[in-house]
Amino acid sequence: MAVPKVAEIHYRKEPHRDEYGCELNKAISLYEEPTRYPVDQLIRLVNAQMAMMKEEDDARRAELHDTFMTILNGIEVLPDARDKVWLWPEGKVPTQTDYTENHGYIFDHDPGYIPFYLEMLIEEDRETIGSVILIAGGSHGIGTISECYQIGREFNELGYQAFILQCRPNNCPWNEYEVGADVARAIRIIRSRAEEYRIDSDRIAIAGFSNGGLTCDFAIEHYSGSQRVKTYFPDYEEDALDEISATPDAFICVYGTRYHGTLYDYTGVVYPPTFIAVGREDTGAMKNMDYMTASLKEQGIPFEVHTFAGHPHGFAGHKIFDGKGDPNFDLWLTHAHYFLQDIYRKRGK
Repeated sequence: MAVPKVAEIHYRKEPHRDEYGCELNKAISLYEEPTRYPVDQLIRLVNAQMAMMKEEDDARRAELHDTFMTILNGIEVLPDARDKVWLWPEGKVPTQTDYTENHGYIFDHDPGYIPFYLEMLIEEDRETIGSVILIAGGSHGIGTISECYQIGREFNELGYQAFILQCRPNNCPWNEYEVGADVARAIRIIRSRAEEYRIDSDRIAIAGFSNGGLTCDFAIEHYSGSQRVKTYFPDYEEDALDEISATPDAFICVYGTRYHGTLYDYTGVVYPPTFIAVGREDTGAMKNMDYMTASLKEQGIPFEVHTFAGHPHGFAGHKIFDGKGDPNFDLWLTHAHYFLQDIYRKRGK
């Protein structure tokens, strides 16, 4: 059985996490379904959580906790909410990580978490020009609202069908083979439903932010081309979806390139054209980007890079929270749109 190459685990380091862990994880389950709950209420909940977690005075924090719980318990599923699309048959999620207990709520997802995706579809009378699967950074959570929901709305405006993928988050605690398998499965499901979604089955892009970018990179490395899930999970029972290609048609990597020095095995890999966006104040991602682009160039893989002055790590889609975002950095999405349309045009698609 394959052994994960990346051993780092992203433990939560928030103050008071041990005190409020159960309640925070309940909130996370709402943040990760922003198409199914009133977004304005989710944003109120985020603000209440941030205030509560930063407060040092015990009495004041208790008051803020009451506010947080009132908002949390008052949020209900929208009456017209679309159902989640589960990735795997019940009891058949391919698994390697021995994760049975979430002591101290150090992880945002409990054992037995089942990955899914959410649909963000444009109006039936509008022509579609492609589709994009969005994966938030970190362990997803709050980032789903900005990096997936807000960005998904902007792609919708351009004519793309968007999908929010809640795969198992990389190293939180699942490994690269597990998270990559989730991405591959989502691509296969969406490709199998291309007619229903009114998309071209050869216009499915994946977009990963920070840790979500690493997840996309793993999916390409292990499951593109003719590679199979069963290679890493010998007990996995294949089904009809496994005969559908899991190779994405493009990769949008937003401050999420593989780590500098990572050994990447291109054997059997079909790496798609790649778009990369990084803030110039994001020194770690800039270093990683230099390393990854050199690797892509050596392999003859087409790519486009945009760096943005004055921007740190993260904050894609942040205007959903502050109403402003970063007008310079936010240009990356327009550039990504033109990149996608150019590669599809050159392929005659």
